Amino acid sequence: MFYMDSKSQFTVDIISKVIDGKITINSATQLLQKSRRTVERYLRRYRKEGIRFVIHGNTGRAPINKTPDSLKKEVQRLIQKKYYDFNLQHLSELLRKNEGLSIKRETLRSWAHEIHHVKRAKRRRTRVRKYRERMRLPGLMLQMDGSPHRWFGDGKSCLIAIIDDATSDIHAQFFPSETTEGCMKVMRAYIEKRGVFKTLYVDRAGIFGGPKRSNFSQMQRACEELGIEIIFANSPQGKGRIERAFDTFQDRLVPELRFNNITDMESANRYLQEEFIPNYWEKKLMVQAVSARSAFRALPPDLDLNSICVQKEYRTIRRDHTFSFDSKMYVIDSPVRYSIENQKVEIRCQFDGTFSAYFGHRRLDITELVEPRKCHEYGKEVQRKLEALELVEQLGSITKAARILGCSRQTLYTYQQVMEEEGPLGLKRINKPLKRSKNRIPEHVENKIIELTLLNPHGTAIQLMKVLKEHDITVSITTIQNIWKREQLNTRELRIKRSQSMNIEV
Repeated sequence: MFYMDSKSQFTVDIISKVIDGKITINSATQLLQKSRRTVERYLRRYRKEGIRFVIHGNTGRAPINKTPDSLKKEVQRLIQKKYYDFNLQHLSELLRKNEGLSIKRETLRSWAHEIHHVKRAKRRRTRVRKYRERMRLPGLMLQMDGSPHRWFGDGKSCLIAIIDDATSDIHAQFFPSETTEGCMKVMRAYIEKRGVFKTLYVDRAGIFGGPKRSNFSQMQRACEELGIEIIFANSPQGKGRIERAFDTFQDRLVPELRFNNITDMESANRYLQEEFIPNYWEKKLMVQAVSARSAFRALPPDLDLNSICVQKEYRTIRRDHTFSFDSKMYVIDSPVRYSIENQKVEIRCQFDGTFSAYFGHRRLDITELVEPRKCHEYGKEVQRKLEALELVEQLGSITKAARILGCSRQTLYTYQQVMEEEGPLGLKRINKPLKRSKNRIPEHVENKIIELTLLNPHGTAIQLMKVLKEHDITVSITTIQNIWKREQLNTRELRIKRSQSMNIEV
């Protein structure tokens, strides 16, 4: 038993009419749009097999080049378990490299669709924008930006990259966030590798200056010293070269870092510089510039990247040749022939936390001034108590000092004891008595109340008061509640939590 579609049924009807002599072979060729030779072959097969002639001989047979089902299931398993976040082209490359399986991209697409596991492309914008040609010379314009993303591990980090508009030559590095330090390090690394470029195309982030920083930033200052012009883009699409590069990094680099179990920044940077950029980006995505010439220029001998790619600040020199920086005072030890008061000293701060002072490109020897500590730095409360102790030492009698100050001798004794044990900071006690109040219940009674509370954290204050009477302890409900509040046991949840943390059976 077999089924025929409408086309096969029409072919059978025409051939049967030719057999019955109702139409000619020439008419059948026109109706079926077949050659005379094909119609004659249909007639021979019809006389021999009947209407089964319309069925092709390979019907029901597996194609000779069909991929085995075992291979298909194995690849689908790998997609679900191992390569679940790779795109199809990337997946095809990795299967050939890691698994030794050469499968075409479209075959992978059909297999992935069967298990509903296809990485969708990002939705593209519909707004039409004018296409801009690449720069003709390498080094004529470079684009820089940062991309915060969950590149590796569980937290977010930032990939800062700089790319040549003419050739797509790129340098990138991971940092905790997009900062001036990261941008300067990436720019410096690229200059050391290729040379000084002409212009830098960036967005309007405050790191690069512009109106947000009143047209000044450390990056803008460094570019001016190197002779690099900064161009600000009006939209992300303006610097589309670096934006599309980040799309590629997020599509390919993230799965590779996950596949290689890389979860720290140092390993990610090493993999990026030693594996991803040399083996993929430089081989497949870099292009040849239109012109054979280059706009890169060597770093002039009078410029030093160590003195340019740093944080620079300026301070005014005082009459005694001192200046303040980072809430500290420094004195200039370098011999100077004339006074340089009211002049500006340049502070060059390295990114490791160290700094040096320069005046007229001359490095100055400086020393930090350590001023004696003042008593009032501990506050007025401690200052008053320190003055009371100084009066005791001057008079040599606590009784006379207490009479003058209008306080008890016990207070001064307590001040002396705290000063010996804890120093000046120990004298600063806000709303706390210096010793246990005489009207306060004994300490062993408080400990017993806390112990019985933790043994039965579900109990109320009334129930605890009855249990305390069995231990010959009589206290009021208010006393129990005050102790609970002071020990942060005033709710049932807090008492249960404390009891469980102390491994007490509830």
